[in-house]
Amino acid sequence: MAQEIERKFLVKSDDFKKVASKETRITQGYLSSVPERTVRVRIKGKSGYITIKGIGSASGASRYEWEREIPVSDVEELLKICEPGVIDKTRYEVKSGEHTFEVDEFYGENQGLIVAEVELISEDQEFIRPDWIGEEVTGDSKYYNSMLMKHPYTKW
Repeated sequence: MAQEIERKFLVKSDDFKKVASKETRITQGYLSSVPERTVRVRIKGKSGYITIKGIGSASGASRYEWEREIPVSDVEELLKICEPGVIDKTRYEVKSGEHTFEVDEFYGENQGLIVAEVELISEDQEFIRPDWIGEEVTGDSKYYNSMLMKHPYTKW
């Protein structure tokens, strides 16, 4: 079983853009957004993916994740039957010590929200926290993409 362990933070400045090694536009929708089995389809750059995630741990830092690459044309078809609310964002990859943060800058109804995630091998693994990282929001479900499509940031 694949286990994803990550911590999520708000971003307090756009200084991360100066040191980003890569940026990719992402469009994604949800076939199912119930916490027990979130099913997402996404176009990431020029590739398509389907991802299934299970319910999170008590801390919200770890959960089951299964992902496969699928043709972009399949994602485009599946987006037509997704739940209302598409997520549109740019993902920046930013190295910090031995880790790479994925920083998502949202658009549309989530404009103004920027969050950073770092994948870890254990929930208590140490990592270097860059200056542009703000408050930790790991486990706060309102920051999950599957919730942002239902309750966008600009409506809070």
